[in-house]
Amino acid sequence: MEEFIQATILIVVGFFAGVINTLAGGGSLFTLPVLIFLGLPPTIANGTNRIAIVIQSLSGTMGYRSKGVSNFPFNVYLGTSASIGALIGAQIAVDLDGRLFNRILAIILLIVGGLILMNAKNLTYNLPERLTGKYLFYGILGFFFIGIYGGFINAGIGIVIMLFLNRLNRLSLVKTNASKTAIVFIYSSVALALFAYNGAVDWKLGLLMALGTSFGAWWASRWSVKKGDRVIRWAMLFTIGIMAVKLWFFE
Repeated sequence: MEEFIQATILIVVGFFAGVINTLAGGGSLFTLPVLIFLGLPPTIANGTNRIAIVIQSLSGTMGYRSKGVSNFPFNVYLGTSASIGALIGAQIAVDLDGRLFNRILAIILLIVGGLILMNAKNLTYNLPERLTGKYLFYGILGFFFIGIYGGFINAGIGIVIMLFLNRLNRLSLVKTNASKTAIVFIYSSVALALFAYNGAVDWKLGLLMALGTSFGAWWASRWSVKKGDRVIRWAMLFTIGIMAVKLWFFE
């Protein structure tokens, strides 16, 4: 019965995380603390979380492509740069003390909560895209550093990627989400490989959560991008606050 409850929690949380990650970003702010709360050491929880991210982002990318939304080869350029950074970030995460990791995650939860409050009304709409020349170079450079953070912890990175692509490259909200999903798939696959190499992955729990995230990502990628944003944003803020307190004050 305990295993059934655990599996149900992972699948349900995974589904909502897949929806949130695909519509905006921040699903790992739910899945990572849940894995820790279920008893995984922080480093293994971090590695295990990458299974769901990889499968969910692949599912989301396929969903966007099925609707005719793709930014190839732009996504490959940025994803490759982010992958190099992700190798660095993942290695840092593997070597990090568990208690310190929890404290860092708690701080990141609060910072990302602030970004969620600020970013909704500051997106750029209906301007010419900037995908070549110096803007492509700036994107490749920027995603190297984004990849370091993504490889390290990944929590809340979707929101950062959305702001970056929308402001710098002027992608529409739909294309921003499509590019974000594809880029996350590329660099997260590299980070997962490094975590797995270091034995920091619980495949059983990760695949259960991935079952939920893949369905959530597929559904959300085919749903209206704007619909429900406000509800999701406030639900995230409420949950982020609770999880940040739990991670900081309780073992």
